[in-house]
Amino acid sequence: MSEADYLASFAEDPLYLNHASYGPPSRAVVETTRRLLETAAIGGPDVSARLHSEDGRAIAALSRLVGAPAERITLTGNTSLGLMQVAFGVSGGDVLLSRDEFPANVYPWLRARDVGRVGVRSLPSGDEPVRVTPELVAEALGGGASGPDVVAVAVSAVDFRTGFVADLAGIRAVIGDRLLVVDGIQGFGVADLDWSYADALVVGGQKWLRAGWGAAFVAFSQRGLDRIDPVLGGWTGVEGPTRYDALEHAALPDAGKHSITNLSPFATGSLATALELVESAGVEAIAARIATTVDVLHAALDRAGIEVLSPRARGERAAVVVAGIEGSRAAEAHARLSAAGVTSTLHGDSRIRLSVHATTTSAAVETAAAALGEFS
Repeated sequence: MSEADYLASFAEDPLYLNHASYGPPSRAVVETTRRLLETAAIGGPDVSARLHSEDGRAIAALSRLVGAPAERITLTGNTSLGLMQVAFGVSGGDVLLSRDEFPANVYPWLRARDVGRVGVRSLPSGDEPVRVTPELVAEALGGGASGPDVVAVAVSAVDFRTGFVADLAGIRAVIGDRLLVVDGIQGFGVADLDWSYADALVVGGQKWLRAGWGAAFVAFSQRGLDRIDPVLGGWTGVEGPTRYDALEHAALPDAGKHSITNLSPFATGSLATALELVESAGVEAIAARIATTVDVLHAALDRAGIEVLSPRARGERAAVVVAGIEGSRAAEAHARLSAAGVTSTLHGDSRIRLSVHATTTSAAVETAAAALGEFS
């Protein structure tokens, strides 16, 4: 697919700079949802099988994008549920994480702690959001594999608040054989990262994949598949699920053992379409276009006299730019952006998050920076 064809697939407002909150779906995703709903409305002897075959299409696309065999990938409803499934499946010690993580990557571990599955160990925090680096993790582990009784480390590939891209390879190197659980929702599909370092990669489709709500996935390494128990696995995660005999069946041998129940085929079909669109354009090409637009946004904010609080180096950033507003005027600045037609996210009284996609134009980010210039 050409770049022009990819860009023409979307129809969001030009001043939409809030993809880290949710990404407006493509025309193809909208059409997929419509088609599947119409199929369901007609009914017929084979309609259920036809609709649920969309799961296989999504997993096949994920296998190609993640670089993992289909047998190590399962679908779930959303990132929060996927992280719950992973957290309750870990046992035997503590999980290490930052309390500055998005709550979806904190509460699962707290709930698993409450029932005795794991302990929770927090990274040191301060006045500013923590950037989870290999050095910080190594320090928390006491310098290496001989450190505290930590069995897993949980981290976001891209931090929702700061836009910082975690060094997954570096973290993998310092944690040794421990499990690395990665919340990838803020980067998958737009950040050209090597996901093979994750033992459990959890991603929902509604943000950067632009698939709409209702479908997500968990991709396991072989180590993750072996060690993370299907504690929340349901009737679709077992052998012979349609033998309705009220007996406990053996769990499936692959990632399917974590399946809880049938998902909405409208959601999984839309996820499949969104993934195939990313695949046709190429993550590397999408990431490169975003990187250029982020450079333009940085320059525009500099000219406007607005501090950039997110990383500037390309290796430490993806598509999130955080503008710092002095004097606790961020709410006022956010309202000014809204009045100018710019969609963004307000974080606290001094930070505004602007998140661009491949479809974001230079004119859009210039407009946003000009509106914020009043608050320099």
